[in-house]
Amino acid sequence: MRARPALSPRRATYEDLARVPGHQVAQILDGELVVLPRPTAEHADTLAQMTADLRARFRRGGDGGAGGWWILPEVEIHLAEDVVVPDVSGWRRSRMPERPRGPFQTLPPDWICEIHSPPTRAIDRVRKMALYAREGVGHCWLADPEARTLEVFRLEASRWTRVSAFEGAAVVRAEPFDDAELALALWWGDEGAEEEGAGALAEGDGE
Repeated sequence: MRARPALSPRRATYEDLARVPGHQVAQILDGELVVLPRPTAEHADTLAQMTADLRARFRRGGDGGAGGWWILPEVEIHLAEDVVVPDVSGWRRSRMPERPRGPFQTLPPDWICEIHSPPTRAIDRVRKMALYAREGVGHCWLADPEARTLEVFRLEASRWTRVSAFEGAAVVRAEPFDDAELALALWWGDEGAEEEGAGALAEGDGE
């Protein structure tokens, strides 16, 4: 008796994603519906402060920032058959002249940041970074509020190179937003923290 060929797994659709309850975060990665709990308050605070800092300096320019960007938190982005929700996304106005509109975007960002939490760390570092490289996203940040670290990656020849990494209460200039200084202590919720001079952990160590 001839064996039946194995059936290919059914690929998730946007209708599957739309059925996920609103208290969860749903994405489609490589055809799989990935459902995660909503972020913690610590995650949300880092997201809010980072977005405020970047928008103040790089949307229209201020505090040393050059402007020229659209910076959006938690926007849904459709990339081929994948649906992702980066924590923060940025598009240069030279590529997206008009204000982003509608429930989702289809133009790959120029920069994204994923803010780690225990359920998302592996997904962010492996599956989503590979997807962003495939789509030609120029820079990727990985922020970890628990470890108080920021890693900065640049896409070179379709591969990610880690160009810098920072920790603690460092005041940093991080690609592609290196026109202005950013105080990491505020991102980790340390509003009264003194500058620790924690500096860069690494410069130009490829990964």
